[in-house]
Amino acid sequence: MNKKRIKVSLVDDDAGTREKLKAILNASSTLACWHTYGSGEEAVREIPKDPPEVVLMDINLPGINGIECVAQLKPKLPKLQILMLTTYEDSKLIFDSLRSGASGYLLKNMPPQEVVQAVEQVSVGGSPMSMAIARKVVNYFQQIKQNSSQIDMLSKREQEILALLAKGYLYKEIAEQLGIASGTVRVHLHAVYEKLHVSSRTEAVVKFLGSQ
Repeated sequence: MNKKRIKVSLVDDDAGTREKLKAILNASSTLACWHTYGSGEEAVREIPKDPPEVVLMDINLPGINGIECVAQLKPKLPKLQILMLTTYEDSKLIFDSLRSGASGYLLKNMPPQEVVQAVEQVSVGGSPMSMAIARKVVNYFQQIKQNSSQIDMLSKREQEILALLAKGYLYKEIAEQLGIASGTVRVHLHAVYEKLHVSSRTEAVVKFLGSQ
């Protein structure tokens, strides 16, 4: 008895890429190309009508991009597994995709067999990523852990001041908000810079936001 094939839909604005991926899927004994879509708008409209088990989603779509597609589809189809497929290795795009509900993130230059294996993995609960992407994920969380531990070293008052700084408040406004002198704000910030090993307001804010 033939094993049921995993239904996979493709979302990519490039017709050549869609045809290439379609051929890879249909050449596999375990996968089948279910539908193909050339835009995010079409995908968001049509996928809920006849959902596959897995979607290969291009991230850089015109109009509604891949990340926005994921964010709109997942609430409607919580069991749908979505793999981002792209040429980008940008850390922000990676984590925006994962936060939106994507299950994995693959690079378009992966060999066909690795694409097939990734779809098979995600269909049974895995979270496949290329080695380059996985390395970025590890580095990102290591950085968050480091930032969090440094922020925890700050006093409650120092954290309050840094939080207001991150919201764009000026020193004078922070002083008014907390009922302290502007000079006291500067003293606290000097301590913050030393504890976080930074030399500017921008660096301090970046570390603070990275710990949130």
